[in-house]
Amino acid sequence: MAKFFTPVQINEFKECFSLYDKKQRGKIDVKDLITVMRCLGTSPTHGEIERHLQVHKIDKSGSVDFSTFLTMMHRQMQQEDPKAEILEALRMTDKQKKGFIQATELRTKLTTMGEKLTQKEVDELFREAKIKPNGVVNYKEFTQMVTLPLADY
Repeated sequence: MAKFFTPVQINEFKECFSLYDKKQRGKIDVKDLITVMRCLGTSPTHGEIERHLQVHKIDKSGSVDFSTFLTMMHRQMQQEDPKAEILEALRMTDKQKKGFIQATELRTKLTTMGEKLTQKEVDELFREAKIKPNGVVNYKEFTQMVTLPLADY
């Protein structure tokens, strides 16, 4: 599994995993699995956790070693694609299927649905994306911009 993650990611995973390895035996309890995975940026549902456990034949009262955890994280990260999810949501808003939506409509979506942003946060996002308040938004370009990795410096 290490070939799918950078050394930095593996260190981050190991550090978080270790926080929940209460007995320091290289394993975490299954009951902590969803918390650890969510702390590391994924959003597994309870059903997805159950499927991960079934694949590895692990009982709900059992434990998970780090190697198995890496496999589960890899699978979870593969099935979660925020860029595709955002793009699909915006595509559904585009009634004319031209690749654009009104900035006012995007603002409404961002402040009323899902993880709601404040008006100030939307203003800042629009400023970064060079979107005029009453303009139109190329949602493919917008999605690309909001899903870029943060600068790590």
